[in-house]
Amino acid sequence: MEPYSFFPAHPGLAVSLLAQACGASLAAMKDGDRIIRSIAPLRRAEIDDITFISSSKSLADLVKCKAGAVLCTPGLAGHVPDGVVVLVVSQPQAAFAVAAALLYPSALKPLRIAGGGGISDRAIVDASARLEAGVIVEAGAVVAADVQIGSGTVIAANAVIGPGTRIGRHSHIGPGATVQHALIGNEVIVHTGARIGQDGFGFAAGSRGLIKIVQLGRVIVQDHVEIGANTCIDRGALDDTVIGEGTKIDNLVQIGHNVRIGRHCVIVSQVGIAGSTTLGDGVMIGGASGVNGHISIGDGAQIAAMSGVLNDVPPGVKWGGVPARPMRAVLRDAAEANARAFGKSGAEGGRGAAIGDDKGGDSQ
Repeated sequence: MEPYSFFPAHPGLAVSLLAQACGASLAAMKDGDRIIRSIAPLRRAEIDDITFISSSKSLADLVKCKAGAVLCTPGLAGHVPDGVVVLVVSQPQAAFAVAAALLYPSALKPLRIAGGGGISDRAIVDASARLEAGVIVEAGAVVAADVQIGSGTVIAANAVIGPGTRIGRHSHIGPGATVQHALIGNEVIVHTGARIGQDGFGFAAGSRGLIKIVQLGRVIVQDHVEIGANTCIDRGALDDTVIGEGTKIDNLVQIGHNVRIGRHCVIVSQVGIAGSTTLGDGVMIGGASGVNGHISIGDGAQIAAMSGVLNDVPPGVKWGGVPARPMRAVLRDAAEANARAFGKSGAEGGRGAAIGDDKGGDSQ
């Protein structure tokens, strides 16, 4: 099959320019003029590509590498084959992300669905909506009454922006997404099919069954947030649902009403966060985890994938399992279960049970 890409290769950047942008040092300054046009994984990179290695687990691929340049730590630089330009950096993956953004700037935001600028004659924009110069509204999109949208923002095909919504500058609301009862900041990306601002799941038990509780709050999304495809963020009941600056939310995430997520958090696919929960800054939650309502997760805490968080989590810890607890306890429990499953007993079984034990308790 003829090679084909939705993102064509760059005309070319000198290795020296990439090194400067990435904060990397050239192992040999004479190599700075080599031209790089693309990126590729270590195992299939060619002479026009830049790649990276961040772990010795990939040494077998590194020694066979044919890339134009490789980003690596000082400890791995000596394993790079002759002919490959070495860029030494403390965090190769982060540096690679910077290089990739320079080579493929159009891939940083969703691609436009329809060509042209301005407001499509097949879009519906209420006369009371206020759109700054440079706003793009594609075919099939609906912008309701009293909406305000900042310059450079794209409302993609078939997106719906509800009455009174505010959207900042240089944001992107993806195809088929709905945004209502929300205040959206600058440079926010909302991917395809996301649902933001629908009423939260609130009911009170009464003598005649469940009584719906009105949801009067908003969703506030601060600057530089990214919200994945088909993710749902409910508006608050009496307070607001808040997504902090720089937070990245994967596809298929459910965030309940009144949840407050701090700055620069990472929420991975299929996570569910129940109502009125608070996440501090820099929290990371692995895929398919469930978080109970009305609890707090402290700054910098990390939750392993497929965990069930039932109670408050202290700052800076690594927890996992169901119910979630310090990872040392999770590993100890797994070792004990493994010993039982294989019928170990006596000294051998005792050794398995002791893995991770600490008379002073878990450090986390």
